[in-house]
Amino acid sequence: MDSQRYTVRDRQFWKIIFSLLFASLFIFANMYAVQPLLPVFVKEFQVPVSTASLSLSLTVIGLILGLIILGFFSDRNGRKPYIIYSLLGSAIPLFIIPLTDSFSVLLFLRFIQGFALAGVPAAALAYISEEIDRKNIAYAMALYISSNALGGMLGRFLTGFLTDHFSWQISFYAFAITGLLLSAIVVYLLPPSRNFTSSQVSFAKDIEGFLFHLKNPALLIVFGLGAILQVSFTGIWTYLPFYLEAPPYSMSLQAISYLFFAYGIGVIGSPIAGRVAEKFGLRNVRLAGVLILSVGIFMTLSPYLWIIVVGLCVTCLGFFTAHSLTAASVSQQATHHKGSASSLYLVSYYIGVAAGSSLLSPLWTSGGWTGLVLFSAILPLLYIMAITLYRKKAGSTPR
Repeated sequence: MDSQRYTVRDRQFWKIIFSLLFASLFIFANMYAVQPLLPVFVKEFQVPVSTASLSLSLTVIGLILGLIILGFFSDRNGRKPYIIYSLLGSAIPLFIIPLTDSFSVLLFLRFIQGFALAGVPAAALAYISEEIDRKNIAYAMALYISSNALGGMLGRFLTGFLTDHFSWQISFYAFAITGLLLSAIVVYLLPPSRNFTSSQVSFAKDIEGFLFHLKNPALLIVFGLGAILQVSFTGIWTYLPFYLEAPPYSMSLQAISYLFFAYGIGVIGSPIAGRVAEKFGLRNVRLAGVLILSVGIFMTLSPYLWIIVVGLCVTCLGFFTAHSLTAASVSQQATHHKGSASSLYLVSYYIGVAAGSSLLSPLWTSGGWTGLVLFSAILPLLYIMAITLYRKKAGSTPR
């Protein structure tokens, strides 16, 4: 056992797990809470779909900036403070947003909120790696990452459910109060760092570490795949409420919110994919995940609602399989500065979220659901074909 590090037998281990689980649930629920509300924003604020989608993409842009900046500061000032600040900083705007009748103000607050959200993902993984015994780190990481997906699922569902029964403003107040309560719980439960060592490396050296990975073609391919997967996945889920609220389905927001439970397939599928990859190889199972993702997206072209629902479940299974194994391959490809390599993957991943939520708006407007589905399903396949041809030409063996 590592000296001064916690194992699953220690009470402090489970305090860490539950603290970070609660924090992650709130952060990712908060980030994705607006996704089912886009049709509501279009009607209430009288804005086009492309503008409404900025309520998610600007939050993600703020998150990307926060991951870089807060990640640097957490290396110098400790992990726990930034986790607490993140919870408080992302909860406070939720009290203010319902009071505004300006969508521009709403977007500005969502951007600020996105920056604050980054404190948890920027510090949590480093906190786990410093405080948990090496034999139990993988288990702790798996629990934390699963809570990310679970938070995104619950955020989408609860916002849609509460909005349909009350109003979107009530849903925001509910999230705000929950955030404050969870902040208090995390302050109480999360143990102070025992193994944190303040970084003495200059910001210039940190930037140099980031730029180092941008010279590695193998890593660039992995970063690109992470972005492409998220463009397709986010695009489908962002415009799904618009598609299903219109005839012939004419579904209520509450009914649409139930569909986000398909994310549960991903929560279960990710750890299973990791075990399967140990037997059949990471690259093979990752490729299978991409194919499953595309098949699931194609299934949503069916006129039958039950096939669409099954297709969404298949889409989630494929996406979380491919994403989890793509993230795992980062540490294989990075020979130095593995922490900054993981951060860059997260940045590329969330660039995909922003692109899938806003940049696909013209495609939705011009091509409707069919155009969006065809693009989202074919894009990952084309990317896989392109990198396969590149690697064959370069004579490299993909991992």
